Amino acid sequence: MTAEAKELSPLNSPDRQYPLERTRNIGIAAHIDAGKTTTTERILFYTGLIHKMGDVDDGNTVTDWMEQERERGITITSAATTCFWTQKDDGLPKLFTSIAHRINIIDTPGHVDFTAEVERSMRVLDGAVAVFCGVAGVQPQSETVWRQATKYQVPRIAFVNKMDRIGANFDNAVAEMRKKLNAPAFPVVLPIGKEDALKGVIDIIAGKAIVYDETDEVGLRYSITDVPEDLKERTAVAYQELLNGVADRDDEIAEYVLNEKPVPTDVLKRAIRRLTCAIRFVPVLCGSAFKKKGVQPLVDAVIDYLPSPVDAKAMQGDLPGGEGVKVEIAPDDQGKFCSLAFKLWTDPFVGKLVFFRVYRGRLAKGDNIYNPRTRKRERVSRVLMIQADKRLDVEAVYSGDIAALVGLKNITTGDTLCDEEEEVLLEPPTFPEPVISMAVEPKSKTDRDKMSVGLQRLAEEDPTFRCFTNEETGQLIIAGMGELHLEIIRDRLLREFKVEASAGAPQIAYRETCTQSAQGEGKFIRQSGGRGQYGHAVVELVPNERGKGVEIENKIVGGVIPKEYVPAVIDGIEEAVKGGVVAGYPLVDIKVAVTFGSFHEVDSSELAFKMAGIFALKDAVRKAGGIILEPIMKVEVTTPDEYQGDILGDLNRRRGKIVAIDNKADATILRADVPLAEMFGYATAVRSLSKGRAAYSMEPSHFEPVPASVAATILESAKGKPAARS
Repeated sequence: MTAEAKELSPLNSPDRQYPLERTRNIGIAAHIDAGKTTTTERILFYTGLIHKMGDVDDGNTVTDWMEQERERGITITSAATTCFWTQKDDGLPKLFTSIAHRINIIDTPGHVDFTAEVERSMRVLDGAVAVFCGVAGVQPQSETVWRQATKYQVPRIAFVNKMDRIGANFDNAVAEMRKKLNAPAFPVVLPIGKEDALKGVIDIIAGKAIVYDETDEVGLRYSITDVPEDLKERTAVAYQELLNGVADRDDEIAEYVLNEKPVPTDVLKRAIRRLTCAIRFVPVLCGSAFKKKGVQPLVDAVIDYLPSPVDAKAMQGDLPGGEGVKVEIAPDDQGKFCSLAFKLWTDPFVGKLVFFRVYRGRLAKGDNIYNPRTRKRERVSRVLMIQADKRLDVEAVYSGDIAALVGLKNITTGDTLCDEEEEVLLEPPTFPEPVISMAVEPKSKTDRDKMSVGLQRLAEEDPTFRCFTNEETGQLIIAGMGELHLEIIRDRLLREFKVEASAGAPQIAYRETCTQSAQGEGKFIRQSGGRGQYGHAVVELVPNERGKGVEIENKIVGGVIPKEYVPAVIDGIEEAVKGGVVAGYPLVDIKVAVTFGSFHEVDSSELAFKMAGIFALKDAVRKAGGIILEPIMKVEVTTPDEYQGDILGDLNRRRGKIVAIDNKADATILRADVPLAEMFGYATAVRSLSKGRAAYSMEPSHFEPVPASVAATILESAKGKPAARS
């Protein structure tokens, strides 16, 4: 019995339009400029959602709807949209022909400054299409989004785009996926021709060629033909490699291969689907989204190989107060409602939108939902389905759906929204800490109030954006993931909240740590005639492993500090950790143990012991010789060979450490670790050095101790007018 003849599972509500099995929740993710938005635009056109294709260069694509996105030609916020696809019965083997499927697509940003958008999207998706550039192959941000998908156990298929570009090499791209990403990547299609001669693709499993009509400017007309003679041998080799790759991982196919029986195409495709859903296999397709070739087979592959909510791994949740007791949240329209709020967005027309993914149950207008974090319930007034920047009111949403709610209060990214009768806490997405900050100042008194409202809303939307007041200088500080991130924040303040603000120079989010062990003692003694203050604490400080953070332990024995005052000492240590000691930057990667102290029967208080904790930690850090750490960026520059020397010299002047130099086609790829402090204005510098022909990308890598000369400058800045910090 085929999949389309099987009855749909009883998990489906009778009034839902598209069953769970015919739903796909996918994300399009890749490095900057690999073609994610263009690929999404072509998918929307071929599925009939739009009737005219836009282009990123023209600023008229569906998913890049923000003004800032259209002006810059980049994706800034992940955009959700829904389309429908029925696989054509064109003679090629399909698993679900004649059945309409609903595909919910999230187009994610490629720029590292907006990595939070990819992170939270991956948390709620069932599958992903990883887009790679046919010329550049696996690029740094490709690795980042791949790691994010692996972290949340998201099955993937790969699409090697830009096969029409000079220097495109499909085999190299697949080899890099296997080497750099350690991915079990196997082609299921091959390109017919390359660069200007790209004509279509070969379906390896069917052994047929899909050749596009060159006179058709929109890529709708193509013919199914036999494989060209000059590609038959390559197709046979690729089929055997694919078969062996599947047989190594799937017992059913292994039995066919061992018994030397031909494998039916539908059996092979089902095995590939099983392995892809289990994250043990990555089918690789290719084409050119810009030239409208190879996109329809990609949509077929989304339906054939990526999981529905039923196939995806069931979500795990924690019972509130259950001390680590896990419960499984399996998709079921009949179950108690459970969902995850993964994104907040301020809409100028409807107010605050809460994007959520339904994992179980059904939610309709008028229902009550419960937030276990705040322990409050709210009534649902409007439920919306999202089409990029358009909103569609619906009566109800079901398990597997991605939708939005209006009017909810006190919601943050990562909150679980569920039925009060079955409380559960789903794991929220995790986000990196900001690496750069700057001071902002409203230009007028009227702007001041509007600015605080605007910044608060932007901070609610974006978990990697912070705003706070520097207590020493009184400056308002905004912190984020990079120069572009903060530039977009300021731009949105002006356009959406009508706030004009001037900004200071960007500041680096330095950190402090210790490389030696030490003991610190803190005493807080005040006598004022009446009852005084007395607190005394001793702490042991030892370095922690890099990246482990701060660990505080209570080792008080014998009641030398009464147990009711120990939390106050720990509070003091935590406060000192945030404020730093050497230059006022937060401390990281240390272990602190409260080991000894003393108290006074009358004068001791929580405040006194908190101050003792602060003094003890500061004393220990001074004795241990605290050092300053700076963020290091992983930088990759792709340049024509003739500019390699100039760019290498410039990276060395910026205190960069060259990690690798690779040659690819007619370009050189330089990989280096460079301090973030030296990378300001690099976009202009690299354009100047290469006459605009080089491109670069960077992402946060790790923290390293700053050289003595740089540390002296930072300390001088801290002693004078304190720098804005994160």
